[in-house]
Amino acid sequence: MACAASAAVAALGLAVSPAAAAPAAPAVTAPAVTVQAEPGGACTAADLGTRQPYVKTTEVTPTITHFKGWYVTEGSTGTQKVTTTVQATIEVKVGATGSANVEGSFPGEVLSKAGATAGLEVQLTYTSTSTASTEVTWNFGSPGYYGLYKGTKKVTGTYGSLNCNRVQQSDGSWALKWIEGAGAGSYTTFTTLEEGAVRCEDTVPANSIMRKAQDLLDCGSATATAQHPAGPVASAKAAEARQEGARATEAGQSVKATGSPAPATRAALDCQSPVYRIDVPGKPLNWSAPLLPGDGIRLRESNFLSAHLDNWRLCDVTETDGVIEASLWNWGNGGCATVPAGTANQEGAALTTATCGQDDLQRFYIYRDVPGSSKIGVQNKYTGYMMGHDRYADGELIHQYSSGRPDGTGTYALTAV
Repeated sequence: MACAASAAVAALGLAVSPAAAAPAAPAVTAPAVTVQAEPGGACTAADLGTRQPYVKTTEVTPTITHFKGWYVTEGSTGTQKVTTTVQATIEVKVGATGSANVEGSFPGEVLSKAGATAGLEVQLTYTSTSTASTEVTWNFGSPGYYGLYKGTKKVTGTYGSLNCNRVQQSDGSWALKWIEGAGAGSYTTFTTLEEGAVRCEDTVPANSIMRKAQDLLDCGSATATAQHPAGPVASAKAAEARQEGARATEAGQSVKATGSPAPATRAALDCQSPVYRIDVPGKPLNWSAPLLPGDGIRLRESNFLSAHLDNWRLCDVTETDGVIEASLWNWGNGGCATVPAGTANQEGAALTTATCGQDDLQRFYIYRDVPGSSKIGVQNKYTGYMMGHDRYADGELIHQYSSGRPDGTGTYALTAV
């Protein structure tokens, strides 16, 4: 695919180093994992290929997942097993919906920080409350109108993603700082379920799970004050809450089932004229596109057999707040770097190339070191995952990682050729 030359690389402030004459760059120092990132805090070149979450908002809501109104007469006290009905279903989610979105270190860190912010122990991996009726065993000591329940504290909120990028300071100098990058979203998790029984006359803590169950008894209504035969009692308030829970679950499933359309191919890309290698800093291996279908982008050493598979151009380039967004077009096979749609939600999915199209899976954010350095970090726009490799070895695939590589192996060098 032909690329039309556009703005020179200097317009975007990309620092480049000549391919042949550049001295070996110093080894990338692994980031200090004990330091928690904060917006505006200092970072290092080793952090360019990583990201860290931070919690923006947190809300804790007592939620009843199962409930049954139950009347106990003088002759029906003692231990009974009561089948409760589903009131609401809570599913752990981070970002988009579904279990796959809780895979990887970044989503788990979001939930862990949310729990710490709320001062609660919450679910850190994918799970959901039961979608089936369940039994509650309770010893009724006196007659009356009871609400048997199972419930939890639902924790929801929003989070942001911090990436390391160069920032120009007030005195004109440059420094690496944690900035808010791509990948912000919302989360849902919950605490361990509790079960119990409550009556209208019981004094219970405000904003507690038990108080939420007491509300479903519809205390003060004719149903709550009337005499009933021993057994289940229908509560209009519980039925209304159950319908609201069902609508919320249905809405979530509708969003989950909605897929993205197949990417539309572009007639042409607006590519910059400079050609680059994406090198491991100070080492001979670099990103090389696959020659055969079904293969991925691998670390290779450039030589006369490379056939330009190691040469890349930045296309359809934009820059926002110092962060470059671009498609990575390969000179050797004419394709664009992409995360395959079928594995886009997987931790460690391999990067490959495909026919260039209008698809966020083919768009990447490039985070840069200070001017004078060619070091970069690469993040997929759609998944928010950072690019990196498991080990330094010829033929090693380039993968995506939700938080990036903690050892600094997600930092590369954009080298002009």
